[in-house]
Amino acid sequence: MTRAFTGVVRPDSPPSTDPAPRPRDAATLVLHRRGADGRPEVLMGLRHGKHRFMPDQMVFPGGRVDATDSRFRAGDAPREDVLARLQRSTRPGRARALALAAVRELYEETGLRLARPGDPPRGKVPENWREFCAGGYLPALDRLDYVGRAITPPIRPIRFDVRFFLAEAREAIGEPAPTGEFTELVWVPIEEHENAKETLIVTRIMLGVVREMIANPPAPDPARPVPLFRMRHGRREFTEE
Repeated sequence: MTRAFTGVVRPDSPPSTDPAPRPRDAATLVLHRRGADGRPEVLMGLRHGKHRFMPDQMVFPGGRVDATDSRFRAGDAPREDVLARLQRSTRPGRARALALAAVRELYEETGLRLARPGDPPRGKVPENWREFCAGGYLPALDRLDYVGRAITPPIRPIRFDVRFFLAEAREAIGEPAPTGEFTELVWVPIEEHENAKETLIVTRIMLGVVREMIANPPAPDPARPVPLFRMRHGRREFTEE
């Protein structure tokens, strides 16, 4: 059910004066659906206030790439056009690991599986994938589209190089329920949070990209531009790669 955000939003962690840390690869998954009123809405969660990174902020489910995401070979491959666009900024194996991380983090943070039934993976399943695969489920990476990329500004003490993926909510198995990462999960109309001042600017930008992708579904073209949000020379930059 769609409902208004009831939490208290506060600014992100204060800027650091230390040398900028290298951003770590991360992935996030934007699930979308049509609300009861026909408007497109996405699943977002309110991060716990004790988190060091973006406490008390409404964000999409996601997190950093784990080493096991590069070694886990079960499930479908991402679409060829998605891999081609990801590989503009990373190597092929890492591109697949980013897609896997988005699916794994969605499950860990919401209980939703972007999966299809399948035979148990051969060999030893990494510990952080065992629960996902329990009952005969395999990640359905071919259901992902690639939205864009954002890099945390150098002034932040914790930095990520985040790839945003998109999937339809009807493709996910289960009912969303918050875990330790979130204090609440809500389906929010895109247009409300795209223009809300309390929403992080990178989230607003990606919501705009998602809104356009839903309204005008793009063809699976490997040459399609990849939106990129980052800070360069002290100034915010929204460009393409």
